[in-house]
Amino acid sequence: MTDQSSYDVVIVGGGIMGSATAWWLCELGFTGRVVVIERDTSFARAASTLSASSIRQQFSDTLNIRISQFAADFIRDFPARMGDARVPPVTFNSFGYLYLSDSAAMSDQLLSAHNVQVAAGAGTRLLTPSEIAADYPFYDLTGIELGSLNTVDEGYWDGGTVFEWFRRLARARGVDYVQAEVAAILRDGARVSGVRLADGTVINAGVVVNSAGTRAATLAATAGVTIPVEPRKRFVWVVRLETPLSRALPLTIDPTGVYVRSDGANYLAGCAPDPDPTVDPDDFAPDPAIWQDHVWPALATRIPAFERLRIVTEWVGQYDYNTLDQNAIVGAHPDISNLLFLNGFSGHGLQQAPAMGRGMAELILHGGYRSLDLTPLGFARLTDGTARREHAII
Repeated sequence: MTDQSSYDVVIVGGGIMGSATAWWLCELGFTGRVVVIERDTSFARAASTLSASSIRQQFSDTLNIRISQFAADFIRDFPARMGDARVPPVTFNSFGYLYLSDSAAMSDQLLSAHNVQVAAGAGTRLLTPSEIAADYPFYDLTGIELGSLNTVDEGYWDGGTVFEWFRRLARARGVDYVQAEVAAILRDGARVSGVRLADGTVINAGVVVNSAGTRAATLAATAGVTIPVEPRKRFVWVVRLETPLSRALPLTIDPTGVYVRSDGANYLAGCAPDPDPTVDPDDFAPDPAIWQDHVWPALATRIPAFERLRIVTEWVGQYDYNTLDQNAIVGAHPDISNLLFLNGFSGHGLQQAPAMGRGMAELILHGGYRSLDLTPLGFARLTDGTARREHAII
C-alpha cells in the first residue's frame, strides 16, 4: 500500500457487507481507490462468521424476497460470478424452512406472508398438520394449526466461502484492507471528509460507508447521526442425536421461537433470549439456563428424538438489530450525501450480502440503483416515521 491518507471510498467494517461492497465496486468497474478498515481482521466475533448461514425466501416483504432470490442465483453459480478459476462451488442444501403456527393470529400472518411470497415467485406451500406429518413423521404436532414450507432455494449454504472470496478477490483487485479501529467519522457541514482512527490517524475520503455491524450506531453518532441499530445476543447449539431423524430436517421455526435444522450429521438449534435487551458489542457470554429451561424442552416437545442428544458445540453471536422495523438501512443520508449506510440487518444479512453489496456499489458508481431498487430500505423512513416492518424475523 502506498499513500494511506486519502481514498475515494472508505468502507468501515470488513465483514461480508463491507467486503461484498468492495468486490462489487471492482466488478462494476470502479477505478478509484478503496480501503476497507476493520478493527478485527480475524473476524472471530463477526456476524459473518457466527451466522447459522441459512437462506430463505419466506419473508413478509417483497423486496427481501427479491434480495434472497438474487443471492440464491448468485451462490448457485458462484465460481462463474466471481470470474476466477480458483473459486470453489458453494455448498447449498435446499432442505427448506418450515414455520409452524399454533394460533389464529400466527396462521393469519403465515397466510398473509404466503400470498406475498407466491406473488414474488417463491415456492412456499401452506400445509395442514396431517400434510406435515405425512412428509415429516418425527414431529409432535400437538397444538399446531398450520405450517409454511418452502424447499426451493431455502436451507443451508456455505456463507463462509462466499465471505472469504469476496474479501480475497477484492484485495487481489487492488482494495486495501487495514486493521484499525475507526474512532470517528469526520463531518464538514453537509458532507463527511473522512475518518479518524483510534491512534489519531486521519484518512480523507470522498465517500464513507458505514458497514460497522453492531457498532454502526456508535459510529454514526460520531457524525451526529442517530440510527436505531442495537447489538442483540443470539444463542446457537450444535447437537448430535442418539437416533438421527429419518430425513433432513428443514429449518423449523417453532411457535416458541426456537429453531432447529439439519447440520450435516448433526443438528443446529438456536433462539433469541426473552427478554431481548441491547447488550455491549463485546458481550458474547453464554447463558446455560436458556438451553436447559427453554431450548431443549421446546425441541424435545416438538421432536421427541431430541430428548436424547449431546451438545457438540455452542456459541453466542449478535444481531445488528434494527429496532424500528427489523429491516436493513441502506443508502445515503438525506442531508449528508457522501455518508452511506449498510446496517441493521437483524439476522438476515449474510444471505442479503450479494444484493446489498451490488446495490451499494451501484449507488457509489452511478448515484442510484441500476438493478434491484433498494430505495424503500433507505434512510428516509427513519426520519419520516414510515416503518417498513419485516415480520419474519427469527
